[in-house]
Amino acid sequence: MSGKIEAICISEKKGVRKTPLAVATFAGNHGIEGDAHAGAWHRQVSLLDARDVAIMRDKGLPDLKAGDFAENIVVSGVELSALGLGSRLRLGGDVELSVTQIGKKCHNRCAIYARTGDCIMPRRGLFTRVTKGGAARVADPLCVLETVTRETFQCVVLTASDRCSRGETRDTAGPAVADILRQNLDAHIYTAEILPDECPQIAERLRHYSDGHSIDLVVVVGGTGFSPRDVTPEAARDVIERFTPGLDEAMRQASFQKTPHAMLSRAISGIRGSTLILTLPGSERGAVENLESVLPALGHGLRKLRGDPDDCGRTEKEGTANGRQ
Repeated sequence: MSGKIEAICISEKKGVRKTPLAVATFAGNHGIEGDAHAGAWHRQVSLLDARDVAIMRDKGLPDLKAGDFAENIVVSGVELSALGLGSRLRLGGDVELSVTQIGKKCHNRCAIYARTGDCIMPRRGLFTRVTKGGAARVADPLCVLETVTRETFQCVVLTASDRCSRGETRDTAGPAVADILRQNLDAHIYTAEILPDECPQIAERLRHYSDGHSIDLVVVVGGTGFSPRDVTPEAARDVIERFTPGLDEAMRQASFQKTPHAMLSRAISGIRGSTLILTLPGSERGAVENLESVLPALGHGLRKLRGDPDDCGRTEKEGTANGRQ
């Protein structure tokens, strides 16, 4: 899939309209040079479809200009609504972007909303990180290098381990969990991180990925036992808005059939916004056993979080791609 860059825009401040440029320089893992949204975060460059801008013009804004929605790039010929997290784009000959967020929460109503009763950026905007820098100009081609569909479940795997974070031992549980999610849910692993057993740091990452990223599932591996440094349940409890005790019961019951030590697990799970948070034991065997015990219901639960109206009590054929029929 390929298209064209219709406009490139920047601004010196956030929350204001952006000014169109003929050419711009993109810095790796930073953004567009001179733009207020550039920086070491995941929303470095924003994109809008030219067709969405045209729809807003038809709503009574004939003088609408590129950058009025505070977007960085306006594109044509590419179905941005088909791209999910992890999709990759190339601008011109060098610049590469990775999709990191779909839409955003609008905290303050902008001037466009006041005039039309609508604003497309929160619903239709696509946010990206610059993975390869270079220059791009208006009318340059835009090419989709890789498409991850919107239907694909998006997952984050966090390993909580002091020793792994210091490089003293290799993490095997986190990668094993990621492989199971790929194979059984056809999931895309948005990212995998290793964290020390620090409650504030674990809680911060849980909030980070649950708030605004369009992540379906965050799994924390490790830190669920009795050791003084096992603080994952406390971190999760600080973040979770709605607990899901049935998942915890199923995981402990499955492990208890293998070892009585399963009753020592303090793992908890729950929902924040539309993201499910699971905590698993730190051993590869324990993490795999716990995750596999809830897989038959996991796909259905994630779909419900996405707003699926289907009856929870109906008979399903699990195991299809993404757990969907």
